[in-house]
Amino acid sequence: AALKVILEENLAENAAKLGKILEKELMTLPKQLVKEVRGKGLLWAIVLHDDLGFKAVDVCVRLRDNGLLAKHTHNDIIRLAPPLVMNETQLKECTKIIIDTMNSFKK
Repeated sequence: AALKVILEENLAENAAKLGKILEKELMTLPKQLVKEVRGKGLLWAIVLHDDLGFKAVDVCVRLRDNGLLAKHTHNDIIRLAPPLVMNETQLKECTKIIIDTMNSFKK
């Protein structure tokens, strides 16, 4: 049943299209905080520099407080996995939260 929905609603194509937009937006994150951005489709990771004075969990807590759920991995990686059914407007709302939250950590 799930596979039928994925095919009927073109969720793979949607993920590919939105993934390109997400990548473009994530590449604008401040380089003094972000060592690397990597991913494909709608699965992405933001890798933080090691010597920032805060960890990925701190960013994830602030993201949550700002209305977006993300998962930290180790001390320096923030995983993003938005739903396949989201639309471009919703994605742009999410990227605004991510960018604003990351900018709030700049010194």
